[in-house]
Amino acid sequence: MKTWKKVAIGAGILVAAGSSYGIISYELNKGVVTVQSGRVVRQDLTSIVTASGEIRPKNYTNVMGEGFGKITEINVKEGDHIKKGDVLLHLENIQPGADVQAQIASISAAEAGMRVADANYQSAIATLAQRTSDLEKAKFDWERSQQLYKEQLISKQDYDATRAVYNGATAALNASQAQVEQTRAAREQARSNAAQSRAVLTHTQDVLRKTTYTAPIDGIVSYIAVRVGENVVPGIQNAEGSFLMTISDMSIVTSEVKVDETDITNVREGQAAEVTIDAVPGKVFKGRVSQVGELAILRTSGQAATTQTTANTQEARDFKVVVTIEDAPASIRPGLSTTAKIQTAQKQAVLTIPIQAIAVRSQKELDEQKQGKSNNVTLAASKPAGKGSPEDITGVFVLRGKKAEFVQVKTGISGVTDIEVTSGLQEGEEIVIGSYKALRTLKPGASIKVDNTVPKREELTS
Repeated sequence: MKTWKKVAIGAGILVAAGSSYGIISYELNKGVVTVQSGRVVRQDLTSIVTASGEIRPKNYTNVMGEGFGKITEINVKEGDHIKKGDVLLHLENIQPGADVQAQIASISAAEAGMRVADANYQSAIATLAQRTSDLEKAKFDWERSQQLYKEQLISKQDYDATRAVYNGATAALNASQAQVEQTRAAREQARSNAAQSRAVLTHTQDVLRKTTYTAPIDGIVSYIAVRVGENVVPGIQNAEGSFLMTISDMSIVTSEVKVDETDITNVREGQAAEVTIDAVPGKVFKGRVSQVGELAILRTSGQAATTQTTANTQEARDFKVVVTIEDAPASIRPGLSTTAKIQTAQKQAVLTIPIQAIAVRSQKELDEQKQGKSNNVTLAASKPAGKGSPEDITGVFVLRGKKAEFVQVKTGISGVTDIEVTSGLQEGEEIVIGSYKALRTLKPGASIKVDNTVPKREELTS
């Protein structure tokens, strides 16, 4: 037989053998699902709630307009460190200053008038005392002259003269008493005028004071909203006055974050937290939860949610949580973006599995899959929170031999990548943890092949 015939026959045999091997291999691997596996391990687990927000000082104040006027000078700039009482800005004060000077002069005149009135009153008191003494003398003379006249020892002329003197002394005393009352009233009026002038001075001084704004607290000038030449107006009733600037006390710095409504029930005051600041990369700051908001905040508008505003809406809500930062850097500023990781629970040496291994399905789906009527297993992550059926069963696929068995489990706290298992699994058991596609299509009792090699990244084609 020629050589080329031998080669052709050999090639045919190899092709036939390869085809047979492929068919046998396909039949053997038919229905086998390639999965990734992991182990049930015992480890320490920390449950963390992550939320974002911004840096806020614990204490700050917004300086608002208190009086009318045009800004003539701003003495600070943003970022300045200031002390309580430092001058922030000035308003035009010509008219208020003139009013104060005029009122000071008015008070001086009122006080001079009060001194004159007091002197007149004292003079009237002295005159009254003199008139009282004159009346007593005239009374004695009159009583004596009456006796002498009865005894015919004085003339009728002398008798009439002493009576006239007595009557004149009485009238003079009455006039002096009226003068005392008059001067007393004048003195009280002068005192009232002086008090009124002092009250008006207090008012004008307050108007003048409101043309110079001083710092109400220690801190830094974190924001200035006005410029020289702008007019300032005070607040009236429901209208706020002009917003001038914000002063922030950065001695106590907080991270004010918004926590999703599904996580807020786990957050408590005093819980430890780790805070990162976008402007300070690579550094983690320790902190503790110091305040947990009681009122929900609408995510789109940022306004507090009330019964009236949210009666007919299913809009997502957040809750404000304040984390006080320990040892915050001096360069930190209000408004910087921040992320807080709040440790809501911590357990030691508990059984854990990767979160992605958890699958959720109903008893009906399990029964159908056992009968070969269903193809899918739904992952827990794909079900909306709080929307599951009471019949939903949480479980994982456990490797038993070369089969995947769906085992119901109960879970506890969740960490970043792992979740606690409180029942259903034993330490060291091998479970299916991926891939996502495999978990969605895996059936109880399905044949599996474990491939834990790292998948290659597909190169981008230009």
